[in-house]
Amino acid sequence: MISENLQLILPSLPENINQVEKFVEDICDEYNINNTYFGNILVALTEAFENAMVHGNGKDPVKKVHIIFTHKPEGLSFIVKDEGKGFDINQISDPTDINSDTDESKGRGIFLIKSLADEVKFLGNGSTVEILFKISSINSEMAIDRINQLKKYSGIKETTSSQNDIKKSS
Repeated sequence: MISENLQLILPSLPENINQVEKFVEDICDEYNINNTYFGNILVALTEAFENAMVHGNGKDPVKKVHIIFTHKPEGLSFIVKDEGKGFDINQISDPTDINSDTDESKGRGIFLIKSLADEVKFLGNGSTVEILFKISSINSEMAIDRINQLKKYSGIKETTSSQNDIKKSS
């Protein structure tokens, strides 16, 4: 069984993307994450690793990228931290803004991460990002569906999506 807290520390080398992929696969296997969420997590984390490696650490193999996984009540949290000086998230333009005169390739990784994750927080000076995937809602819906199937089988009225009903039926 995987711990609820894991850490992966990697030198800023492009070939280490494989270790990030394996890290995500192991976690998603342990928590029985469906293919859609697995894809979102994989792409968001590999993008965050690449941003940390390239933009944060300047591809310096001496500098490390830290990925910290935590299973929280609201879902799966991944913190990606580099050893760079950071950046101001407010200075990154929206790559989908057709009226912007800045380089349209800048900010695409951040845009992609924000699009795939349920919550993204830039911490400290911008050298740390927390990416959250709220898988608890999937499990809750599945639990309610199973409770309703059991109630239907036994002739009891179906349940709404109340957490209290889940706790009472468990």
